[in-house]
Order: sequence, then C-alpha cells, then structure tokens
Amino acid sequence: MRTNTHSDFIFSPITEVLKDAVTASSGIGKGIETFPLYDYVMQSTFLKATGFQEQKMKCICWEIATFDYEYRYEFTKTPLGECSSYSEKQKIYRELINQLKKNGLVFSDINIDKEAILRSAFSEISGIFSKSNLSIWGQREFVNFEKLLVGINANHFANDKGSLFSNPLLQEIYQNHLYRHRNRTAHNTSSYQQNLPTLATLIKEEYKFENYFVYFFLLALIDKIFIALYNKYLELIDVN
Repeated sequence: MRTNTHSDFIFSPITEVLKDAVTASSGIGKGIETFPLYDYVMQSTFLKATGFQEQKMKCICWEIATFDYEYRYEFTKTPLGECSSYSEKQKIYRELINQLKKNGLVFSDINIDKEAILRSAFSEISGIFSKSNLSIWGQREFVNFEKLLVGINANHFANDKGSLFSNPLLQEIYQNHLYRHRNRTAHNTSSYQQNLPTLATLIKEEYKFENYFVYFFLLALIDKIFIALYNKYLELIDVN
C-alpha cells in the first residue's frame, strides 16, 4: 500500500489528541480547587481536535487530487473551505465514495461496518475518559454522554452508505451543537457575549448535547469512518 506523509497523518487517530489531554491533566489532582480547570482544558482540547480533523479532511482531498486529474481541476477551481461544517465533511465523504466506485468498487460492496465503528468510537471515548480527572470534573456531562447511545438507531446509521450521518440525531448534534461551539471557541465570540446559559436554556432537553464528551465521540466517529474509507481507497489505487 502506498504511504506518504499525508497518509501517515490520515491514518493517525484523533483519539491520540484526547489521550494527550488526559495524560497532561492527570498529575493536577482531583480536589475541588482544580475544578475551574475543566472548561479551560476541555476547550483547548476541543479546538486542537477540531483543527486536527479539519487538516485531515484537506489532506484526504489533496491525496485524491494527486491521482484524479478531473477532481484536481475541480479542487483547485473551487475553494475548499475550512472543512469544519457537516456539509463540507459530507461532500468529502461522498467524494471518497465516488472515488471507490470510479476505481472499480460497486456501491453494494462499500462496506465499512458503520455500526461496529459507531460502537467502537463510543467505547473508546468512554475508556479514554473514564476515571480521569476530566470525567470527574465534568461528571454530569460524562453521565449524559454515556446515555447517548440509547437514543441512536445504530442499524439505521449502519445501512446508509450515501450519508456520513444518516441518523438525524447525530446530524442535529453535529450541526446545532458541536459546529456552533467550534465557531464560538475558534472565533472567541464568548469574550463579548453572555457566557453563561440562561435557566430556560438549561432545562431544555437538547442542552444535554452541549457536552464535550459527546463532541469528542462525534469527532472520533467521523475520524474512524474516514480512515476506513481512505484505507479502501488506497487499496484500490494500488491495484489500479
């Protein structure tokens, strides 16, 4: 299989960023005086993880453009953007599917077992943060995260190859919570806006999705899906 600097980065899991954060905060202690560090550490880790994934999306596009001259023309003609929104990630996902078909793989054979990936991502995020300082500081968020899988129709998610997230709950969390929070933190809009949620916001059912552990799960899920598809793509490029 062909590998290069881009491929090495594409295959590197985003969970390494999260493990680094857990390791870095492990020696601080768990006393009440350390709790104010929670939002600072989680926000910094979140920005690092989203930036990591945005760069990975661009690297995938650059790699496709290396081998597909038609795509290269479109790629250079149309600005790629930051690759942070759901629609941008969906566009790259569909291009990878298109590349698999162009290189001889029929649509029905594009099977990366999304249901297994979903459960693997959930289990891995739970394992990384369980018993860490971060899950203790954000205990309520971590408990809400561990209840998340109950609301996800894993079978429906697994059966649709045409969408990155066919499950409407995952789409809603990404677009209306994770992506908005990414923009707030990346552009520091909280510096001039009211930083605390109102009581009316806190009692809303969807507020439980304003949750760093949920965000990290979605980022890990996306990461695993793209790694699996990109691996299939490289295998076909090698053959052809």
